[in-house]
Amino acid sequence: MTESGAEAAGPLVLVEPMSWGVRLVLNRPAKLNAISRELRIALGEAVAAAVADDAVRVIVIAGAGRAFCSGYDLSEAAPADAWGWREVLAEDVEAALAIWRCPKPVIAQVHGYALAGGLELAMACDLIVAAEEAQLGEPEIRFGSAPVTLFMPYLIGQKKTRELLLTGDLIDAVEAERIGLINRVVPADRLEAEVDALADRLARTPPEVMAPTKAMLNRAMDAAGFRLAVEAGLDLGAIINAADTPEQREWDAIVKRDGLKAALAWRDRRYDERLAESGGGGSSTD
Repeated sequence: MTESGAEAAGPLVLVEPMSWGVRLVLNRPAKLNAISRELRIALGEAVAAAVADDAVRVIVIAGAGRAFCSGYDLSEAAPADAWGWREVLAEDVEAALAIWRCPKPVIAQVHGYALAGGLELAMACDLIVAAEEAQLGEPEIRFGSAPVTLFMPYLIGQKKTRELLLTGDLIDAVEAERIGLINRVVPADRLEAEVDALADRLARTPPEVMAPTKAMLNRAMDAAGFRLAVEAGLDLGAIINAADTPEQREWDAIVKRDGLKAALAWRDRRYDERLAESGGGGSSTD
């Protein structure tokens, strides 16, 4: 599937056959691979095709250009009310869960930014390998939004999740590995080769063993309440996104008047200025 408009260049998801399976490359580099509705659908179709292909043992998801994925496309029109938000979020959640319950192992190949919905996408994968320079985080709270799914507390626990989600701060790949958010940190120039080697190892496990092993691990998350939390999060996320706070109105006004980049700068400046006033440090999420 391709995207209309001048910024689109070829398919939204590049499909690269490999000896161990397939590498799916998000292909909106001018937008740092922000997930538009069209990209979400295209990725879902590509994953489904890979699942149906017996020659594919492993799926890798990567990003073209300077980043893995900067999150959901904030320039798309927002729903008018909480119910509309719930419908949109439900589609996004289902896309993430389709990757999570994929019977074949999925590796996220992360470089540059993995933010918000982009980090959710990576966390839905079985394994994450990141370049040393990668920056990861969920800055949604800084513009009045909420995470799409609740993978993070099931991966790294409640306390660190609360710190990251309530501050919106980013962390580097080394810290992400230390807290168990990702599996490996590698030099940027070795990222693809390291992912290929890992995928080749996984491909040696027969599908008849791999699929039920994955299902067993997913059932353990379900037993801990994962999908119940996701359902509850949909309702609360819709309420948050439809809250219409002064900050959300200002964000929307800047996006319409000056563009998304200006809105992101405004968002980060608010937090950096408050941290500076209190004597703390600041971090940019642009």
